[in-house]
Amino acid sequence: MKKIMLVCSAGMSTSLLVTKMEQAAEKVGDEVEIFALPMSDGINRLSTVDCVLLGPQVRFNLGKIKEEAAKVNPGLPVDVIDMKDYGMMNGEKVYNYAKKLMDE
Repeated sequence: MKKIMLVCSAGMSTSLLVTKMEQAAEKVGDEVEIFALPMSDGINRLSTVDCVLLGPQVRFNLGKIKEEAAKVNPGLPVDVIDMKDYGMMNGEKVYNYAKKLMDE
């Protein structure tokens, strides 16, 4: 089972997006674990996940997360969620983007 971690400033604003992403995964029959954590906790979970997506509000941490990921989980896809998709809470688009990153 693939694990997708969303990282935001407090872990709360992303919970609705997590639910919508889970619905998108269920719709296509994928079994995944999707969860959101604040930046401080997320950095400690890099070795346990298959993909990391940062909320637009913490995009300035992209370099730091990529650097830490390279140490504990080389090849881990890390990127920022598109601001429009995040704002619209488009779980399907964000989930499909995560899948694309994991397939590369």
